[in-house]
Order: sequence, then C-alpha cells, then structure tokens
Amino acid sequence: MALREHPAVLRLAIVRFAGQFGDGMFQAALSGAILFNPERETDPLAIAAGFAVLLLPYSLIGPYAGALLDRWDRRNVLLVANVLRAGLIGVVALGLLMGVGETPLLLLALAVVGISRFVLAGVSAALPKVLAQEWLVPMNSVLATVASGCAGLGAATSVAIIGGVGAGDFGSAVAVAVSGVGSVLSVVVAARFRARVLGPEARAAAGESAIHAIATGLRTGALAVWQSPQVSTAMLGIGTHRIVFGINTLIMVLVLRQVPMDGSGLSGGLVGFGVAIAATAAGMLVAAIVAPLLIPRLGRPRTVVAGLLTATVVQLTLVTPIAVAEAGAQRAHELLLVGAFLFGLAGQTIKLTGDATMQIDIDDTRRGQVFALQDTVFNIAFVLAIAITAAVIPADGRSLPVVLAGAAVYCGGIVAIAFTLRRGTRPAALD
Repeated sequence: MALREHPAVLRLAIVRFAGQFGDGMFQAALSGAILFNPERETDPLAIAAGFAVLLLPYSLIGPYAGALLDRWDRRNVLLVANVLRAGLIGVVALGLLMGVGETPLLLLALAVVGISRFVLAGVSAALPKVLAQEWLVPMNSVLATVASGCAGLGAATSVAIIGGVGAGDFGSAVAVAVSGVGSVLSVVVAARFRARVLGPEARAAAGESAIHAIATGLRTGALAVWQSPQVSTAMLGIGTHRIVFGINTLIMVLVLRQVPMDGSGLSGGLVGFGVAIAATAAGMLVAAIVAPLLIPRLGRPRTVVAGLLTATVVQLTLVTPIAVAEAGAQRAHELLLVGAFLFGLAGQTIKLTGDATMQIDIDDTRRGQVFALQDTVFNIAFVLAIAITAAVIPADGRSLPVVLAGAAVYCGGIVAIAFTLRRGTRPAALD
C-alpha cells in the first residue's frame, strides 16, 4: 500500500536493492579472489589486514562525509556515487584480469565499499523525506529484508559464475564485472528524482558552509547520539553485535577453509561461505517479520536488549561446541549455518530498531551525520574484533576463550545499555 501511494519510496527502494545486489556480488567475488582462491594464500592476520584496509579508512572519514548528506542534494549524491562505483568496479575487474597483487585490489575495493556505505547512509537519511513517520518501522523492515535478499542473491550469483567459469582470478574478474550492473541500474532510477525531493531542507543546506559542516561532522553526530538515550542504546546494540559478528566471521572463514570431515566440498570453501551468507539472509528475512511485532510491544530499547540476549544464547550454545569437542568439530559447518541464521535474526532486529530510532528521534539537519556515524560504529567495531581475534586464534578457527569472549562482549553491551537508559530517566524525573 505504502509503495503504491508513494512512488518516490519505490524508486528509493530500487536504488537500494540494485546497489545491494551489486554489493553482494562484488563482496562474494572478492572473497573468491582473496579468501578462497587457490592461486593465493591468506592467513588469519592477512584476512584481518584485508578487512582493515577495506573498512577502516571510510570509517574514519564517514562522520565528516555524512555532513555532506545534510548539505548536498541527496539525489545528486546518489547519482554521482553510483557512477563512481560503477567505474571503480570496472577497474577492479581489470586488475584481477591483469593479476595485480592483493594490496592494489584491496585499495580499489576500499573505494567501492566506502561509496556503497555512503549510498546506504544517503538512502536511510532520505527515507523520512518521502514517507510518513508511522510507516518508517514497517518500511525499514521491508526494505532491509528485500535488500538482504538481494545481497544474498548477488553473492549466490557470484558463486555460480565462479563455479561455472572456474576458480581463480579470471572467474572472480568476471563476477566483479557483472556486479557493476547494480550501480548502473541505481543511476538510471536515481536520475528520475526531482531536485531536493530527498532532502536536505534548503534551510539546513544553507545554514553553514560545507567545509565547516564536514569539519564538525563527527562532533555533531556524536552529540546528537548522546542527547538521545534511545539513540545511544541503538548505537550500543549495533556496536556490540558488530564486535561479536567480527569474531564469528573470522571463525567462520577459517572453519570453512578446512577440508570437510565427510570429504565433500559442498559445505566448505567459497560454496560453504555462500551458503552461510544465505543462512544469514534468511535470518534477516525473519527479523523483518519479527521486528515490527516486537517494537510496539517491547519498546525500542527492550527490543535491542532482546536481540543481544538471543545472540548471547546462540554464541554459547552453537558456537561454543565448535571449540570444545571432537563431535562439535565434525559438525562445525552445520552448527555455523544454524548460528548464521540466528545471528542474522538477532542482528537485523537490532539494526531495524536502530534505524527506526535514528529516523524518528534525529532531526533532518543531523540525520545524515548520525547514519554516517553508525557506519563508523559498524566498521570499526567489526575490524578491531577481527584484528584482535586474528592475533590469538589458531589456524583452524577453534578457540574456546575466543568464543566465550564473544559472549562476554554481548553481556557487557547489555550492562552498558542499562546504564544508558538509567541516565535517560533522570531528567524525566525532574519534569
């Protein structure tokens, strides 16, 4: 109903879906080229370094670049960003064909990933400009669900292309090149928006110079988060989950790189990685149904806590057996897939709650900066977790202390949220 009555929402959705289909293809193809490529060898520390190169640089500039989303016409941002992304994807494909080293590939991929995060932040910041507030929670669920499915479909498409063409740089190059289709479609659709229809408001864009806005972007976004205990709670939930998700991502990659105990190649390697992505996407699909039901009943802070509690139980019951028993080792792939589904469910519930909180509680003049700050929380938490884990985890990915540390991080996040909410109730008592 909302999509039929709001064609601008449909166009914005297509921009997101096409972009995330391409992102899913691109990231799976890069995984095939670097993590599961028989022509290249990658140890845990090298994997961590790769994630750091891909994610950290944008994380450092994201809050500042987010200020541009509150100053520049977001329609033009979507156009230019997708054109740049399509061009860089072509360069990455050419680099793979030429057999360039991992460092140039990672630097090029860095630019692609950074642009993708910027586009997603722009779409999220623009949604309240074309949709009434009462529709934001269900629409976020729909958009995030379909987008996750598109990303999963894109990853599966890359796996299929590499499986058909052959593993190695050439197969990955073909998959990377095809992933550019998502960016091209996003350009075509974004061009149909009228100027300023996606925001920001003219008075916000003219309020101060872009240079000053960029220079103060981090402080402005952080201050907006601090002033709202509910938004602070959402950030804590998102950051906590991303830390443990980083730990478990490295565990998953290392376990899937081992030869399957039954001798079959279907549950390991790049195919197993693709299946795990699909399992996570399935969990996110269920979250889109669950979150709109939970949020009105529990409230946004309690929904975040419920997601963290669920993830803690999954960490202790499904990931722990991989590290402690031979039976767990033999069934590692199956346990990881079930865990991937449930982590997708819990993590996406937290993310949907956080998106709704930021769209409702943050005004349009600062919304882009807050969403960009969220990207920073996402990426820095994820990369630091992988880096620290890589320094202590064995090559087979099985370590009980690492798994238990993940559960402890979840519990710490819940405690931090409790203190944050207590801070938020104190002013209310004085009113």
